[in-house]
Amino acid sequence: MRLEAISWERLTGELVDRLAGVATGPGPEWARVLIDGAPAAGTGAPARWMAEELRLRGRPALVVAAEGFLRADSLRFEYGRRDPDAYVDLWLDTGALWREVLTPLDPGGTGRVLPDLWDAERDRATRSPYTELPPGGVLLLHGTFLLGRWFPADLTVHLSLSPGALARRTPEGERWTLPAFARYESEARPVEEADVVVRVDDPRRPAWTPPPDRRPLPPLTETTCEGRRWAANGCRTPSNLQHWVLE
Repeated sequence: MRLEAISWERLTGELVDRLAGVATGPGPEWARVLIDGAPAAGTGAPARWMAEELRLRGRPALVVAAEGFLRADSLRFEYGRRDPDAYVDLWLDTGALWREVLTPLDPGGTGRVLPDLWDAERDRATRSPYTELPPGGVLLLHGTFLLGRWFPADLTVHLSLSPGALARRTPEGERWTLPAFARYESEARPVEEADVVVRVDDPRRPAWTPPPDRRPLPPLTETTCEGRRWAANGCRTPSNLQHWVLE
């Protein structure tokens, strides 16, 4: 796998560019993006940056966190609170994601998306209202263990961590999840399945797998869009972010 250094600003623009022409026809159509990765990889931040860039380019965008669709405690913890296999197989309510998030954005669908369903900390329904995503809009679904489940998507992105980086960046109380990620890498093979892989061992210096027909980016310098949002027509200062911080 060939990796190429890239800034987060440039990467955001490159990913949004790949959605040009997707779901922009006359009928009610939408684009769906999956951003997959371990919690330590911080999938929410790239999703929000892509949403902001899409809106700047005139396309509606909706960010949905998969952690809002975890199952109730009685189902997630059927085999204990720290079972790695249950973490992969049982925690995520895939049926609810299909029903409430993905299927409504099929061609000719309603466009009514539920942003979240279950509050895992309080173990109760969130009772959030539905959100109407206008035709031509883009759904950005981010979270853990999203690939290998046949979820429909126009673009899939995997934030990759080496085993060492994953172990270092996973809090002590969550290290029991490491075997689950090893199993996911072995069975789902996200590095092979994703359209784009972004290595985030050092979140300040990401590297990605560019499309095979794409020319290499020029080397990064201190004067190359420093502190700015990269766009197809040059650099512009983002409205609310000057520095990239992964959460």
